[in-house]
Amino acid sequence: MSNNANLSMIVLALAGWIAPAAAQDALVPGDTIEQDKPDDFYCGERKLGQWFYCTKPKPADQATTAPPVRQESAAERIAAITKQLDELKARAILEPTEANVIAYVRFQREQLDRASTFSDTWQRALWQNPELDYTLQRPVTTVGKRLWLDNRKADRDAVLTNLGQRYGLFYFYAQRCGACEVFAPILRSVTDSHRLTVMAVSMDGGPSKDFPNYVVDSGQRARMGVPGNETPALVLFDTQTKRTIPVGYGVLSADEIMDRIFMLTNTKVGSDY
Repeated sequence: MSNNANLSMIVLALAGWIAPAAAQDALVPGDTIEQDKPDDFYCGERKLGQWFYCTKPKPADQATTAPPVRQESAAERIAAITKQLDELKARAILEPTEANVIAYVRFQREQLDRASTFSDTWQRALWQNPELDYTLQRPVTTVGKRLWLDNRKADRDAVLTNLGQRYGLFYFYAQRCGACEVFAPILRSVTDSHRLTVMAVSMDGGPSKDFPNYVVDSGQRARMGVPGNETPALVLFDTQTKRTIPVGYGVLSADEIMDRIFMLTNTKVGSDY
């Protein structure tokens, strides 16, 4: 082997052994670097040879990720808009310069446009999703409302016609009660047309020309649990459950009497609205 070849091998050998030694000399005594420790698999199993560094490759430095920016909630955004609108309005009132008034009007117009867009989207959503459209259950148009009321009246009259088989009415009045003189004939017309039994109870002992077969109160009202002494007072009595159901106090129209009795006896709470 020539001298040049020998010299080259010596240089390579020194490069393979001296460089790691120089790197180790740069460490402070007692310090260790995990990536510089020999790895059994990387150096032993793979048998890379004496010309390769027997150290595990260092992973690339991972960039530090900034903490996520908190997104403002929709409710917070609405609150901020309201606060800004109030501030601009107050500033325009307290300092009514042209610039302040224009700033308030412009910002208010932006919010009115946003509200109009929401209203339009709301209406379109109801048109395309009939289960969300309340007007199908309770029409608001003139024609639809008229039809709904006619159907409701027919159902109500059919129910009230047979109501007397189970329910009776107690009518509490007073002779000196002016409202009772107005209400009594209205109640009489309703009960006669639907064959409802009425027991008139005089709170002051005086008679009633519309209900001559009255009785004087001797504690019936208190025993039935009807509160107060207001007259006129109309109460339903369920003969099956022995339960009293106040219908109303004061002067009621015929339609009000029939609607209330129908709702109290044949509809569930919330089903009609």
